[in-house]
Amino acid sequence: MRTIFHRTLALIILVSATLNGQSNDEARKAYMKEANLIFDTALESGRAYEMLRELTKTIGHRLSGSPQAAAAIEWARLTMIDAGLENVHLQKVMVPRWVRGPVEQARIINSPSIGTEELSVCALGRSIGTPEQGITAEVIEVHDFDQVRALGNRAKGKIIFYNRPFSRKERNTFSGYRGAVDQRSLGAVEAAKVGAVAVLVRSMTPNLDDVPHTGALRYQDGVKKIPAAAISTMDAEMLSSVLKNDGSVRVTLRLSAKTLPDVMSYNVIGELKGTDIPDEVVLLGGHLDSWDKGEGAHDDGSGCVQSIEALRLLKELGLRPKRTLRAVMFINEENGLRGGRTYADSVAASGPKHIVAIESDRGGFMPVGFTVSADGDRLRSVARWSYLFSQIGADRIRKGGGGADIGPLGRLGTLTIGLLPESQRYFTYHHTDLDVFEAVDRRELELGAASMAILAYVLANEGVR
Repeated sequence: MRTIFHRTLALIILVSATLNGQSNDEARKAYMKEANLIFDTALESGRAYEMLRELTKTIGHRLSGSPQAAAAIEWARLTMIDAGLENVHLQKVMVPRWVRGPVEQARIINSPSIGTEELSVCALGRSIGTPEQGITAEVIEVHDFDQVRALGNRAKGKIIFYNRPFSRKERNTFSGYRGAVDQRSLGAVEAAKVGAVAVLVRSMTPNLDDVPHTGALRYQDGVKKIPAAAISTMDAEMLSSVLKNDGSVRVTLRLSAKTLPDVMSYNVIGELKGTDIPDEVVLLGGHLDSWDKGEGAHDDGSGCVQSIEALRLLKELGLRPKRTLRAVMFINEENGLRGGRTYADSVAASGPKHIVAIESDRGGFMPVGFTVSADGDRLRSVARWSYLFSQIGADRIRKGGGGADIGPLGRLGTLTIGLLPESQRYFTYHHTDLDVFEAVDRRELELGAASMAILAYVLANEGVR
């Protein structure tokens, strides 16, 4: 009897495993069919590229608190409604109001080797302005904060020139960025601590060109605020060469930047309600604000239109998953992250539960995969869907950051994921006048939107461990 029982149990297990295998295989085939449909539709009749044209060419750059940012918020609200999204609404966010002003000027003064020479500069975000007549001082070149601290009294009254290059040998350009960006974010504070009166910072790009790159700096309570400007890489090389030749160089810096009182702004939110578990959310998002250089096309107009388009594609195709999909256009990522923090605070206070958040904030280039802010089972639960993206070479699903705006959600337990595009050209355009609509390729942008739609759809159906 015991033998018969064991044989019967083994047969049941075998049949069950076979049926489960067939079921899993059928599900995989069904998802592949739906993925193909999404890719086909995005390439044939996707609207992300035209959305981006409207955002960038009608409105342009969108610095937090500016009239252009207000116009972009209304554009996003109307675009979501036009795309057929549900529960479209605004979420209040108080944001900083920094104004660049019309004056950004720097020049070498009376150099023995080159005379007086203009430099290509732009104010760093949040910088204070200079006096109207500018600041004229001797320049000291450094490469790291240890060198600044070692200057001691020699730095008093000087302009500190940070000239540590963005590493060109890094295969991943974001690694090169991380290796250089502390000069921009903290350089003014460290220079002020030793008595400097201003800073110039080599632009955050591996390229040698004449385009200055802006970006945020941070001041510190109790440390005097001093003005700070980015200098193009070509002029950084030239200034360094002149310092070596002349021994001493004086520069005049003039900036008209200022900070005004905070103003009310908004995150923009729209949904596709889930069929079975509507109180759980899979979020897709990008940041609607941009720096006041160029048109904010790659950073991050692309991520915004991809998020809206992902939901629009699914609605058009009748692919409504079990959980609710939500598109969020975050405000104030560039100079404060208040949109992301406000959103996470609201979720912590009153829900709904967010199981996954996917952000696109690395440009509208060709997608090559996704980064997941987890390892182990949680990473594997996402990576098992990589086969859906292999047909476009976007099947690299690996551990990595999700994105700045969704980082606060990650601290609440939400699994955060970042769309991973090809990165080699990103820091050509990042935070510059070159970040315009014409720098974005239609096909690459639409494939990114389709990839976000597919992953969001599958995870909203299947969940994550």
